[in-house]
Amino acid sequence: MTAGNILVSIDFTSRRGYTVKKREVHSMQISSRFTLAVHIFACIDTFKEDYKVTSDFLAGSTNVNPVIVRKILGQLKAAGLVEVARGSGGASIPKPLRDISFLDIYQAVECVEHGELFHFHENPNGACPVGRNIHKVLDGRLAQVQKAMEDELSSITLEDVMRDTKGLLAEDEG
Repeated sequence: MTAGNILVSIDFTSRRGYTVKKREVHSMQISSRFTLAVHIFACIDTFKEDYKVTSDFLAGSTNVNPVIVRKILGQLKAAGLVEVARGSGGASIPKPLRDISFLDIYQAVECVEHGELFHFHENPNGACPVGRNIHKVLDGRLAQVQKAMEDELSSITLEDVMRDTKGLLAEDEG
């Protein structure tokens, strides 16, 4: 069982004679990889002129292990969102911040199976009237929720984040 998952074991026979069995329920919380990735971008952009922005440097700001930072940088690099120079060359952002959305970052670092945000349990009990119909009830609604989330993530860019970050940094200095 991975962190964030809850293990539940239920076995009972209903008054109607069908058996309900459920073994695992997945948590719906988005991992910290997304917020770490945004934090990494903010550091790269903020410190690009004054420092070589390496995984050790980023680990100092994010307060996570440099190995985790390197893994996230690798995912962002694979998606074409950052460039990482070999050795201790540091990281850079290869395109304008306005062209990188939260959705781009989310898709780069989150493990979403088959593009689906919601993981449906594999074997609803067909003998149970709810189990037999739950996909028909939820599939369209879950797709609607996912689309709304993706639309919202698409509307926020790193340019927005850096505008707010620079404003707060100016307040800190003033």
